[in-house]
Formats: sequence, C-alpha cells, structure tokens
Amino acid sequence: MVPGDLVLLTDVRAAAARIRGRVMRTPLRHSRWLSDASRADVFLKLETLQPTFSYKIRGATNAVLRLVESSGRDAPPIVTASAGNHGRAMAYAAGAAGLRLTVYAPRNAPGSKIDAMRKAGAELILCADYDEAERRAKEHGAQGTAIYISPYAHPDVIAGAGTVGLEILEDDPDIDTIVVSIGGGGLVSGLARATQGATRLVGAEVEASTPFTQSLAAGRIVTIDVGDTIADGLSGNLDPDSPTFDIVRTLVDQVVVVREAEVLEAMRGALLEERLVVEGATGVAIAAVHAGRLDLRGRRVAVVMSGANIDLWRLKRLL
Repeated sequence: MVPGDLVLLTDVRAAAARIRGRVMRTPLRHSRWLSDASRADVFLKLETLQPTFSYKIRGATNAVLRLVESSGRDAPPIVTASAGNHGRAMAYAAGAAGLRLTVYAPRNAPGSKIDAMRKAGAELILCADYDEAERRAKEHGAQGTAIYISPYAHPDVIAGAGTVGLEILEDDPDIDTIVVSIGGGGLVSGLARATQGATRLVGAEVEASTPFTQSLAAGRIVTIDVGDTIADGLSGNLDPDSPTFDIVRTLVDQVVVVREAEVLEAMRGALLEERLVVEGATGVAIAAVHAGRLDLRGRRVAVVMSGANIDLWRLKRLL
C-alpha cells in the first residue's frame, strides 16, 4: 500500500458531503499580527467556532455517520481514547445518533474537557496518562463489545479532519502554506490528502512531546519520554499501528518544534491581538509562525486554529 492510500481525496470529499449541515463551515480570517511577525500574509482558519470548540467534531461526526450507514439500527456502542476534544466531539456525534460511548481519558486532562464529555453523555474512565488511556481503549474495542474509533488513526476521522483543507483552498486557492499543530497526526494527514500537494504543509510539535520529530529521525515510530505541557491535546506517544506516521513522512513538508514559553506567548497574543481564546495545542501552531520557527516570508499562509477548550484557571494564569 502506498502511504496515505488508506484515506484518499475522494474519502475527504465524501466526508465533506456527509457532515455538511452538521458542523460549521468556519471562516478564514486575516491576521495582521501574525502577518507582521512573519513577513507573510497569514490567515486563521477558525475551528474554535465549532459547536464543540475544536476541529475534532469533523472527524467524529464523519466516523459516527459512517458507522450508522454500515450498521443501521444495529450500530454497536463506541469506545475511544481522548485528552478531551475528540471525546467531547464523539459524545456530541454519538448522542445525536443515539449511540453509547465510553471514553478513556487521562485524569490530568483539563477539567473543562472532562466535564464537557460527561455533560454530553459519555461514560468516562480515567487513567494515569494518555498512553494508558489509549491502550485500555484499544483493549476494550478488541473484546468485541464496542467499536474502537481512534482520535487520530481511524480513516474516517482522518477524512473528516481533511475537510478543513478543502474549505481553506475553496475560500482562498492562493494559500500556499498551511501550518497545523501535530499530536497524533490525524489532522495533518487529512490535510495532506485534501490538498494533494497544492500547498506546503508544516506541522508543529511542542518540545515536551515530539513523537514525530523523533520517529522521523529514526525512520520508524519510536517511544518517547513525554513531559508536562499546556498543549495537553498533543501530548503522548504514537499508536504503533497508526498510519499517520507514513502519511506525514511521505506527504508533509516540514515538522518544527516550539518551546513551551513560545506557546504561552502565542496564546497570550491570540487573546490580546486577535481576541481569540485558544488552548495550548492551538498555541503550538501559532507559535511556529510567531516565533519564527520557519521561513514564511512572502508566502500566503493559513494557520489552523484547532481548538479553544482551556480551563478558566489556566486562562487567568496565562494573562
């Protein structure tokens, strides 16, 4: 199999048709602040405006609807792992479809995300960290009592995430670079399939968790030591079975690493300069541009504002 053939442009287009009317078509807004910082023309793809305040609703909705299409009224319960945004999005989509959902989550996930998953109807099982949550969720799915839907490695989740890229190029075909944060790689993989080489794709990791940087250097998925970071949505190791590594290795142009202090400064800037509340994971992509981690001079750039779910106490401390 050629890397990336698990998800094709036709799958992303089908996902766009499937989720139309169920998720928001978000705007692409110019940022004078980031344009001045990078000497480029920078636009913000505002996925923070989605009903669950992150792009994750796209992949979750596509995956749930595909499951209902294939199983009808006999659709089984769903199980997943999440640091928050995917679980919230899955709870939203599963609830709309009348399906039961169990989410394995790290107990140190932001309280706002934990509360939102519970309020949306998910059964929550808390674990020591994200790696344990993902392992236990996969084991649960392997028992045959529920369908496991990965937050980043499931093809329908990747295809749904890719609809972000379709919208960016439909709204501005002259965009030549897209910058996005990378955790498990689902979003950047979807963007790669959606854009088909029409843009330069840059992924950004936070220095506390760099599974792609280290795995790309090794030529294979490796286990890393994960540190503390405000970018909780990006923190953790890659599933050894994830197709996203090969997609990123083959189709993503560059992966950069930003420092924790740069993420915090980017989050402050988004609030003060753009009047946008963003979570740590989103701050990583902003930091890649604001801190000059890549040369964007003269380019027309889209930065994906992937999520806005941050605890109030963190926001207060940030200010």
